[in-house]
Amino acid sequence: MNGSMNKVIIVEGKSDKDKLATILNEPVEIICTNGTLGLNKLEELALAIEDRDVYILVDADDAGHKLRKQLQRELPNAEHLYIHKMYREVAKTPLMYLAKVLVGAHFNIHKNCLG
Repeated sequence: MNGSMNKVIIVEGKSDKDKLATILNEPVEIICTNGTLGLNKLEELALAIEDRDVYILVDADDAGHKLRKQLQRELPNAEHLYIHKMYREVAKTPLMYLAKVLVGAHFNIHKNCLG
């Protein structure tokens, strides 16, 4: 495999996914949980992506923390990406800030996102 789609980012909602898709300049599968996941769904997801590089980027609020804890149990090797709590939601986080978070995790991003 040539590394294509080897990276997976787990986000909460479609607006988060759309925002990341505009920043990323490499093939990355972005999975929406649409809030919390049931245990079966979570286990299915974990099995499907366990051999890949998994990143978790969720909102900096109570729901996001809860989801992050759930995902951490099922995907202990996932790398956690964080937004500043003042932005609260990934979808409301400035593109430049998100771009820096992604660059910090070694993602290729569109250069114009860094301002």
